[in-house]
Amino acid sequence: MHSLGKRLLGVGAAGVLIAVSAAVPTSASAVGAGSAAAKDQADTVSALERKRVDSVPTPKLDWYECWETAECATTRLPLDYDQPTGAKTEIAVLRIKAKDQAHKIGTLFVNPGGPGGSATSFAYSAQFFLSESILKRFDIVGFDPRGIDASQNLRCFPSVKEQTAVLSQMNVAFPWGKAQEDRYIAAAKKFGKACSTTGKWLAGSMSSAEAARDMDVLRRAVGDQKLSFLGFSYGTAIGQFYANMFPDRFRALTVDGVLDPEHWVGTPATAGQEQDTRLRSGAGAYRALIEILHRCDAAGEEFCVFAAGDPVKNFETIAQTLRKKPLVLKDEWGTWTITYADFVSGILGSMYGTDAGDWATYLMMDLWNMLFPPTQEAADEARTALLARIKEARGKPARDFYYSNGFEAFAGVDCTDALHPQDAGDWPALMVQADKRAPYFGRAWGWGTVQCARNTWTVRDEDAYTGPWTAKTAAPVLFVGAKWDPATNYDDAVSASKRLPNSRLLSNTNWGHTSYGTSDCATNAIDTYLLTGALPAKGTWCDGDYQPFTTPVVSEEEQETMTLSEARKEQGLPDVSRPAPYSIFNSQS
Repeated sequence: MHSLGKRLLGVGAAGVLIAVSAAVPTSASAVGAGSAAAKDQADTVSALERKRVDSVPTPKLDWYECWETAECATTRLPLDYDQPTGAKTEIAVLRIKAKDQAHKIGTLFVNPGGPGGSATSFAYSAQFFLSESILKRFDIVGFDPRGIDASQNLRCFPSVKEQTAVLSQMNVAFPWGKAQEDRYIAAAKKFGKACSTTGKWLAGSMSSAEAARDMDVLRRAVGDQKLSFLGFSYGTAIGQFYANMFPDRFRALTVDGVLDPEHWVGTPATAGQEQDTRLRSGAGAYRALIEILHRCDAAGEEFCVFAAGDPVKNFETIAQTLRKKPLVLKDEWGTWTITYADFVSGILGSMYGTDAGDWATYLMMDLWNMLFPPTQEAADEARTALLARIKEARGKPARDFYYSNGFEAFAGVDCTDALHPQDAGDWPALMVQADKRAPYFGRAWGWGTVQCARNTWTVRDEDAYTGPWTAKTAAPVLFVGAKWDPATNYDDAVSASKRLPNSRLLSNTNWGHTSYGTSDCATNAIDTYLLTGALPAKGTWCDGDYQPFTTPVVSEEEQETMTLSEARKEQGLPDVSRPAPYSIFNSQS
């Protein structure tokens, strides 16, 4: 099954899959990388931040060979940059060396998002999706932010047993109905308390500002005078924190799939809002869904499997049916339940790839044929397809004995970074409003932060950065936004780019989350900027190479005689390998 299928109908919020390819830049409509006047007027690092990071001796990275094609190292950085000789936390770093060392530009730091995504794993996989021109001229480096993955982990519970007792009560895509909501809130309170007590020593030092400070020290450690950075999804927040805190210390900084940092962190005026009220990820997902359904309707049954009748109405019919009663499937392996929340999460997950329209409508059709079977044959085929999706999504080993801190890693950053409502008990009412603001998806995004309620998550990072977000940077920042992004609303790319005076927005009509690799136009523009500093022309729009419902549907009989690659090619679907960066919200499961 295509990699997106791993998330379909699985519990927890949908994961991110960035569509990428190894496109080599050819030509670009570009302007200069910033005028002399802009540079003359550039802001500089504040005296406080300069004292914090520059007082830390440049680490010596003792690289060693790892994973056959990479180099790894660890270093210890200050837990609190106001006390550079005090307690330390270990940071893991991975490097893929530039293929042309003689003509190397420097190091390109990459981050896949999250919070909680592994930048070391992402840097390792970059050799399979970044353009050859980038791989030749840059060492690719990823460091796992403090508390996350290969770096010293945040552990909010003394044992796996105690962690499981809490997370098992949150192991749903999102709670639906009062009983589930009460159970979820009670567990979220226990989770927030654990991270504010047992995990306090590290949770209180996991804000995005600390990641930006760590990156500035590591920039020196790899020998670069100026930073080069490529960040996706939440990684765009790290990039913008760096741009505003260290406005004269980067040569090229690209953020793709943008979070507006003011919306991410909040302001005193928006402090009582649930975070997605500001970020509007749910609204972006709803916008993409409705466009898919309208295009499906216009394309007709020859091109879209869900086109019969009124797709918008039929989607709501599926949702209403599952809200009342889950779909229960049984086979020799057990009983499998698909709830309304699973349906919404599965659709959201299916919209993360460039082939969003096709995967989402196939899932809709399978559920329709199970709930309202036109024939027994159609019901049997749908049942087989749904069981396969469920088993792939949920068929992962239990966390027995192995302490997995993925949800803690996400919360350690988001709850520490941002202003959230005071009381977790307010979430049910807030989610009613979220559903009105963003049907279906408002809850899917909104419930992800209930453990961050201010009187639940009480640990604070006194050195968190909360703005302003309007620095006059010495070099320009390239913002990249996708119109149909279901995770980071395109409107955030627009608003964030307007905040930074010396920046440029590149827009894209591709489907899925983030833009790199979805078209030669977008990929070449990003590559050209990273390599030369030349920006795409103001107002540039790229068209995603793949658009849904442009080739006839391939029948089940035809698919049986084809390889997966041939079937995808026949339907116009991209047949590429993709790394798996993270969404804003990781699965709790």
